[in-house]
Formats: sequence, C-alpha cells, structure tokens
Amino acid sequence: MAAKGIHVDQLAAFERIVREGSFSRAALALGLGQPAVSSRIVALEAAVGGALFTRGRRVALTALGEGFLPYVRRTLDVLGEGVAAARLAQVGKRGRVRLGALGSLAGGLVGPALAQFVKTHPEVDCMLRSGDHEWLLELLLDGIIELALIAWPAKQSAAADLTPLFVFREPVVLVVHPGHALAVRKNVTADDVARLARPLLRLRWWPEHHPVLTRLAARTGAGVEIAMEAARRLVLEGVGAGFFTRTYVLDDLARGSLVEVRVRRFAPIFRDSALVRRGRTPLSAAAASLAQAIRLQAEALEGAARRPMAKAAARRTEKASPSRS
Repeated sequence: MAAKGIHVDQLAAFERIVREGSFSRAALALGLGQPAVSSRIVALEAAVGGALFTRGRRVALTALGEGFLPYVRRTLDVLGEGVAAARLAQVGKRGRVRLGALGSLAGGLVGPALAQFVKTHPEVDCMLRSGDHEWLLELLLDGIIELALIAWPAKQSAAADLTPLFVFREPVVLVVHPGHALAVRKNVTADDVARLARPLLRLRWWPEHHPVLTRLAARTGAGVEIAMEAARRLVLEGVGAGFFTRTYVLDDLARGSLVEVRVRRFAPIFRDSALVRRGRTPLSAAAASLAQAIRLQAEALEGAARRPMAKAAARRTEKASPSRS
C-alpha cells in the first residue's frame, strides 16, 4: 500500500522508533536489521520532504516529525481496524446482509431467526424488507437485496435466474374467532364453511389464488378479497373466516385469540416458499450464516406443524380400524 511513495512498513518503522526511543530497539521489535529500518526512514523522509529525527547519541523528533506523528498513528489505527473488519467479514462476523421476505413470513419465520442472528453477529449490518412476491422479485433481480424469501415455485422466466437455498412448506388453515359459529361445531364440512363463514376472506398466499379456495369462496356468495393484515384484524374481531398460512397466525393460535377449524374431507392445502439468491454467486459469510438461521427456524416450524397433523391422522386410522374383542 502506498500514498505518494509512502508505504505502511515505513510508517510502522517510524512509529516504532518513536515508541522505543532508538533505531536499534525498533529494529529488534520489528524483527529486522537496523540497516533495513534506517533505509525505511530515509525513504519516508524523502517522501515527506525533510528530516523526521535528529540523529545523535539520542534519537529525537524534529518539528516535522512531531507534526507528522499523530497522522501516522491515526493511519495505522485505521488500517488495523480495517484488517480486523476484513477478517471478521470473512467468517461472517462483520459485513452487511440485505434480505427480503414475504410479509406473511417476516414475523413468524424471519423474525426469530433474525433475532438469534443479531445476538451472535452484533457487528453485521442487516436490512430486511417485506412485501409481496412480485415486489421482492424486482428487488432481487435489481440487486437491491441479495436474499429473498418468496412464494415457490416462481414463474419460469424468473426461476431461471434464481437459486433456491431451501424450500419451506407450511399448511394453509381455516381460522376463525373462538366465538364464531364454525368454531363451536364439532364436525365442519365445506358446506358449513360456505353457509356460515360469511364472509369468507380471500387471501392470496400464492402469486395466484388457490383454485380450491376460489371455488369455495364463490359458493359463499359473500367473498371478500383483502390484505392479510386487515383480514387478520377482521377475524380477531369475530368478522368472517379465512384460510391463513399457519406461520402468520401462529402466535394468535397459541394464545387462543384465533382457532383452527378442520374441514372434513377437505384435502390439506400448503403454501411453499423458498429462500433464494440470484444466480450462483457465492454468498458472503454473513449472508450464509443468516440463511442457515432462517433454515433452522423453518425446520422447527415444519416439525411443529407436522405433529398435530400426525396426531389427527392417527385418530382417523384408529376410528377406521375394526374394533377388537
């Protein structure tokens, strides 16, 4: 590294001589011969245009050297910080991560993963943007974000330029207020949903509406297409019913503010999403660490979702099995 003929090793030799008080002790501390140290100082003095030390029985700074010393120390400190930052970035402890996520996953999936990541990587600058599938694709393809959690699969034209890191599958479940008519019925059919939902809130968890839910909404005669934030608020207030991704209402279900309604003979519906990056350029260490944290949270959510489904399947099998005497 040089600036107008000045090299870092010359600055380091100058600062060490000041600290040690002699050329010989500075050479010993730097692991060099004294001629090498003297040569560096001669070159540095030529670059700054004057003597930095008075030579004699004792080494002392000249006025030029006194004025130059604070800038040398500041330069060496900044370079040291830069090297340390570069090393931390190489192992994912420093740097910047730019992430986008579907609004329905920003809280339940990305939020816990990001919280854990920030605790273990406090020096990494994180940016998270949430929005719909199409907007996130634009941000990713324009290079504004480097990772995006989007609905999957994407359209073929976009998918050709994307590399999925993992796919997250979550159930889409019918959710109502605990006091709703559908919540108090023991057995709910699709006919019951069509008759009692009123309105059945139409939510687009995919790039396009799910055809089964579209047909069901048409049967109610009172479908309402609405943003997910507003739909959640309506259902919490006891108005209507809606099919929500489980991750989006996970906390409400855990608190009992909302309840899941299982519809008899209604095939399970899922929404797949994927954490993707553009092309095949390797991720920075920090981005790779955050991606792994999100993957682990996704696996935990998938495992939690499978447990009640497995129990329900076991109950159905038990009921279908002939009784034994």
